[in-house]
Amino acid sequence: MPAAYKFMIAAFMMSFIMGWIIIPRILVISHKHQLYDIPDSRKIHDTPIPRLGGLSFFPVIVITIATIMAVRYLMGYDVIYVPERTVLIEFLFLLAGTTILYVVGVGDDMIGITYRSKFLAQIICGFLLVVSGLWLHDIDGFMGIYTLRMRYSYPLTIFIVVYITNAFNLIDGVDGLASGLVIVALTAFGLIFISERQLIYALVAFSTLGVVVPFWFYNVFGNQARGHKLFMGDTGSLTLGFIISFLALRICLTGAEVAGTTNHVIVCISALIVPLFDVLRVAIHRIRKGRNPFLPDRNHIHHKLLRAGMRKRTVLFSIIGLSVFYMILNYYLNPYMNVTFILMIDFALWIGLHAIINHYIRKVEGEPHSI
Repeated sequence: MPAAYKFMIAAFMMSFIMGWIIIPRILVISHKHQLYDIPDSRKIHDTPIPRLGGLSFFPVIVITIATIMAVRYLMGYDVIYVPERTVLIEFLFLLAGTTILYVVGVGDDMIGITYRSKFLAQIICGFLLVVSGLWLHDIDGFMGIYTLRMRYSYPLTIFIVVYITNAFNLIDGVDGLASGLVIVALTAFGLIFISERQLIYALVAFSTLGVVVPFWFYNVFGNQARGHKLFMGDTGSLTLGFIISFLALRICLTGAEVAGTTNHVIVCISALIVPLFDVLRVAIHRIRKGRNPFLPDRNHIHHKLLRAGMRKRTVLFSIIGLSVFYMILNYYLNPYMNVTFILMIDFALWIGLHAIINHYIRKVEGEPHSI
């Protein structure tokens, strides 16, 4: 087995073990100080549940990345195959941005923060990635556009960071859904980075994946009556969303910057397509109804599937399966179509899916429902 694979496995296992050790301690602290997510009319759960699972993510990720990188250097292995100055700057700004959102998330989970303040923090973090040099200057021919000028790519990059970060935050409505979609995306991203010998970014993906997996098991299979279930909260969803946006941008730029590599824009989008399409549809629906698009409601895809009669666990695995389906479909369409036509097919399938869901909602509730 190549050394690169061994170190990625080591990163995953180290992060996984630390997560499995820390999460039960977070549960104890949450119960002791009654740090719960309280049910309301918008939420699915009906009893208070600890919401600080995301506290474990950022420290575990940083410790794992730092340790594995140090060990690789001590053993004489190369860590990166791109300019070290580029990686250093990107990682310093990634660390700064993730710290900001981690602190904002903790504040929101503890005392509550307005959505305007969270948006401002996300915009600042997006700007930090742009300053680091990680800005989208090639969109692989989407809508006939390949190279973007700087004055367009900067705001587009910031928008993408805010969009992806919020998408994972907003779809966190069913046990294991947000973390399950993150697991799918991180697995795909990690494998892509390994195939392109971008080991430093693969390390970020697998270090993050390692700590999310034990949380997913507690979130999905934790016994609520015994106090073993917990949510990730905004601390977790904002942290993961920002890391995913960082990795997604880096994948999109890898093909444009590194000779001999494939542009993975469509593969990258495919891994994120369910939360991205869901946020877009919900925002359009709220605007059509004259509501604030930034205020929460119960119109996300998981809410609709529950209204259509599905059980929570079925909803979870159906949506994760839908994400995997999009990735496989687009992977096989990619050699024959450009990204614009592929996304048109994806969106048509998305609209068709919601038409079917609405049909079953009408059967269950006996009332009309719009897409």
